[in-house]
Amino acid sequence: MKIAVDAMGGDFAPQAIVEGVIMAASSLPADTQLVLVGRQDIIKELFQKHGFESSAVEIVHADDVIEMSEHPTKALSQKPNSSIGVGFKLLKEKAVDIFCSAGNTGAMHVGALFSIRAIEGIIRPAIAGFVPQVNGKHAIMLDIGANADCKPDVLSQFGEIGSLFARHTLHIDHPRVALMNIGEEEQKGSVIAQAAYQLLKENKRIQFVGNIEGKDLFTDKADVIVTDGFTGNILFKLGESLYGILKERGIEDEFIARTNYESIGGSPIIGVNGNVMIAHGISSPLAIKNMISWARQQVEANAYIHIAQALA
Repeated sequence: MKIAVDAMGGDFAPQAIVEGVIMAASSLPADTQLVLVGRQDIIKELFQKHGFESSAVEIVHADDVIEMSEHPTKALSQKPNSSIGVGFKLLKEKAVDIFCSAGNTGAMHVGALFSIRAIEGIIRPAIAGFVPQVNGKHAIMLDIGANADCKPDVLSQFGEIGSLFARHTLHIDHPRVALMNIGEEEQKGSVIAQAAYQLLKENKRIQFVGNIEGKDLFTDKADVIVTDGFTGNILFKLGESLYGILKERGIEDEFIARTNYESIGGSPIIGVNGNVMIAHGISSPLAIKNMISWARQQVEANAYIHIAQALA
């Protein structure tokens, strides 16, 4: 298995990325190879600084870097030799099994669509977040940022592909799918939410359990939480804020610790022909280490193949 990581992506790259890779390298199974994509001289210099040398890590050189503020489509076309561009080239050629980056989220999303492309039948790929639950498990919430506006058919499809992802990645036999709304009643919410409810309710391929509210986000009422990217992003980042607030107040709690973005480290793009994971822009070495661990699980599950088969 080969896990490619963008060494140049993120607010604290390349130092935080390289340090995260070094942390991960010592705990990976023997069949796993890490591929760092970026400026070779800088990466090698950081390896030397940390006294690190391992046959489990290789470097693939990339000349350019897509900055966080750059326009995704323009940057990808103007910088084909950027670390993101080269990473997606490796993924498209199946030289690696997954590509991960803490860099420009828009460029990662567009890069996936331009290179490995959306699975046939997918209306819009989504970015999914792992939401910790009070019982120790995780729920999948999608979308958390790729699609700010969603029509009912898109939300309905999120329920289906999210269910397939949860089944094969989280090993849940019959994932419970819920629609995030402003009330539990069937007739609640916007016109779009009400229409999406009916489509989800009629979909015999999923176990739809109805609406849930914001207060239910962490309470194990669903395994798959469906929402548009605008709402999902706000909810997801609100959840992440809990850890920082309580840490400042000197309060430690096992559940709250799992709301820290570092505990998972990355979010998959669901609905494309390959494995892609996006990390937080402020990713620390620990976040990168944990992202690599989850990336391995994603490769082993290969949920995108099961999604493609289901939609064929």
